Amino acid sequence: MANQPQEARTKAIELCVKGEPPSRIASSLGYSRAWIYKWLQRYHSGEKAWAEDRNRRPRRLARRTSAATVEAVKETRLFLGQQGVFCGGQAIAWELEELGVEARPSLRTINRILSREGLTHRRTGRYQAKGKKYPRLPALRANQVQQMDYVGPCYLRGPLRFYSLNSVDVATGRCALSPVISKAGPATLEAIWATWCRLGIPEHLQVDNESVFYGSRRYPRGLGLLIRLCLLHEVEPWFIPMGEPWRNGVVEKFNDHYEGGFLRRVTLGSEEELRRQSLLFEHKHNTRYRYSKLRGQTPESTLRAMQQPIRFPESMTAPAYPLRRPERGRYHVVRFIRSDGQLDIFGEKHALPREAVYEYVIATVDVGEQKLSAQIDGRTVHEIPYAMPGCDTEG
Repeated sequence: MANQPQEARTKAIELCVKGEPPSRIASSLGYSRAWIYKWLQRYHSGEKAWAEDRNRRPRRLARRTSAATVEAVKETRLFLGQQGVFCGGQAIAWELEELGVEARPSLRTINRILSREGLTHRRTGRYQAKGKKYPRLPALRANQVQQMDYVGPCYLRGPLRFYSLNSVDVATGRCALSPVISKAGPATLEAIWATWCRLGIPEHLQVDNESVFYGSRRYPRGLGLLIRLCLLHEVEPWFIPMGEPWRNGVVEKFNDHYEGGFLRRVTLGSEEELRRQSLLFEHKHNTRYRYSKLRGQTPESTLRAMQQPIRFPESMTAPAYPLRRPERGRYHVVRFIRSDGQLDIFGEKHALPREAVYEYVIATVDVGEQKLSAQIDGRTVHEIPYAMPGCDTEG
């Protein structure tokens, strides 16, 4: 109708006013009688511009998906894909539910976002080594480095879905299992704190790029839960390169052991039984399992031989959630820089000099000095101010 000339409408109404039958007018002009009656009704409405086209735009637009929701879907898709697990719409919906994301989108909305953002395909094939030196953390003392990772979702009879926050002290091989029903902030905080109460507080904590650890790609400088907890207790968190889970190899290997020696062998019927059996498996592993890398010793005997004091939390009760922003401390992000020369820190891009291309870079954020620096083999190649909103710039 938008292309119908106003002249035809005006002529049709003039003929109607003169008494011409609507059927004859419609036939002569090549339109239907319904069309004649429509414009006749418009004419009798008294509008001056009755013959003009009206705006067909709906008065009320369908609710648009918020930018925060789109970012949450993209971020979750990226993380699941890097972990090598199912990363389709349904898997993303479950992950968002477990993380306690408010206003979770429907499965249809998630799939529409994935299609629009070009995230419907995943990389396939074997990983090809880059042949570049990787900046590994030295782990010569107990709790010098701990590696931490979430396993799951796993299922109990019922069914009851849960996750297990598994941690391993790299030097001694001691482990800690902290099962949770949800990975949302408060539950993760309790799990990390429970781990530290049994394993001790580390000097460095190495994790992957799961959003519950670092925060959100929409607010890359927001200091996520794990970063805040670490910096408030003088721990330096390290985030491994995106898409390279084997960089957390010690805990990843332990996860295989956990799956074969625990999940496939222990029958669990309740959350209480899950926690009890997890502690039993943890104790058995730390006191009875012997490793060649420990020269046939158990993790606990290795710790005793080191005769090293362990730092534990002052209280068994976890800090209140949400945590306050720390005013000092450092956290590190390891990234492999590709041909575009871009350093990605939780979604925020920084251009690095040409010498950083195809190299592993350690990006260090100093919260107290409000500074970001990038190093290759201990040599600083880039340094800029890095304001942290809400932090005391005087440290």
